[in-house]
Amino acid sequence: MKVENNIILSNVFHIVLILLIGFFALQNLNLMLTKLRFVEIADDLNASFLELRISEKNYFLYRSSETLQEMRDQIDNSITLIDSAQNDIVRAIGQTNLDELRKYLRRYSAVFEEVRRSTMRDPRLESMLRTQGKRLREFSAATTKLERRRVNEIIENSKKVLFYSFWAVLLTAVMVSHFVSQKILRSLRLIEKLAKSISQGTYQKIEGTLPADEFGSVINAVNSMSEELKDREEELIQSKKLASLGILTAGVAHELTNPLNNISMIVQNYMEFYDYLNKANSLDLMQKIQGETERIEDIVKNLLDFSKPKEAVLGERDINETVRKALRLMQNTLDISNIDVKLFLQDGLPPVLIDEHQIQQVLVNLILNAVQAMEPGGRLTLASRRGKSGDNVKVDVSDTGKGIPPEFIPHLFDPFFSTKGVGGTGLGLSVSYGIIRNHKGNIKVDSKVGAGTTFTIELPVPEKGKEEIADEQLQDHGNR
Repeated sequence: MKVENNIILSNVFHIVLILLIGFFALQNLNLMLTKLRFVEIADDLNASFLELRISEKNYFLYRSSETLQEMRDQIDNSITLIDSAQNDIVRAIGQTNLDELRKYLRRYSAVFEEVRRSTMRDPRLESMLRTQGKRLREFSAATTKLERRRVNEIIENSKKVLFYSFWAVLLTAVMVSHFVSQKILRSLRLIEKLAKSISQGTYQKIEGTLPADEFGSVINAVNSMSEELKDREEELIQSKKLASLGILTAGVAHELTNPLNNISMIVQNYMEFYDYLNKANSLDLMQKIQGETERIEDIVKNLLDFSKPKEAVLGERDINETVRKALRLMQNTLDISNIDVKLFLQDGLPPVLIDEHQIQQVLVNLILNAVQAMEPGGRLTLASRRGKSGDNVKVDVSDTGKGIPPEFIPHLFDPFFSTKGVGGTGLGLSVSYGIIRNHKGNIKVDSKVGAGTTFTIELPVPEKGKEEIADEQLQDHGNR
């Protein structure tokens, strides 16, 4: 289900739950207000009945006709009050209790009328009036007390229901939010992992069943982008090689010219002195031609190996030999540019698991950048060494060029970032970075403006090489 649908369902669920709680609270509030209105009416009735009982006692004491009229007025007011608030009373205490209240009031009124009509004092009627008045007062007071208790019960129950409802809504909100957020976070972590792999040049893919939501579509799109970038990177590496070949052409042409000139001179000498040459002399000249031809073949072979696209084929290689091969490719360019080369290659380095052609491409690119930074003249230093931890081999490519401003260094390996202005594509170091990261290695730069730049390549040593290093360290420790 889509994340949007999950969120909508969650919101709908909570809205319905809140509406139900609100409806229940409103019902209880209406019932409580009804009973409170009855309590107010009952208080008025109780006050009226109390005055009626007081007037009743005054009448029996003083036999005043005015007191009888007051009692009549109080009875009529009570009847009027009950009739006017009939609906509220019914909702509060029910029709049965209302009928009981009216019955007690009618009986009291009937006995009162008998007392009023009597010309002589009748103890029996007086007793009946007191009894009916007492019953009326007690019923009204008991009903009022009962309704007050019910109001308190409603308030207590409402508090409990609202309390539990609040926690129920809160817990369900937390659970649903946790479920939705975890689902979103899981997908975001997958996307973050994939984005990091792309930024590091590994171009991984998220395999397995993808979420059937918006994030699944995003992950699928990023997977497609990763595949496309991987294909484009291979094309980019090849185009960068071809660009490097264009720069190498001048040096290669110079190197090819020497053996071709030698061959031409040998052939001219052979043709000129043909009649005077013996078999040994002829064979010597042909061997020289053969040597120069093989020299040309080596040059062409190295260029073809460097330029033609190949799948990454990892194998254990001697990093020093890879450095030398890259240097041979650039030697004539270095000579033409009047660059002095220093080699400091540590002996006994463990083999590294690399694609030699790709690492050679990285080295050629770094050497070429160094040449361009030092024109004209300068010193290029190539050094190899074992890492301090022993689990990697490092190669330093240092120049005495103009250096790189500090604000540019964080962006050196970004695609299309170049310090060469219109003369650079900004792809060489980005491609080199991707190649090294694909080898599980790292590439760093240290530069000082006006003093030069050093690029350091770190390549991991296979487990076998690590074991050999550990054995050597143990042996060295034992010799000490």
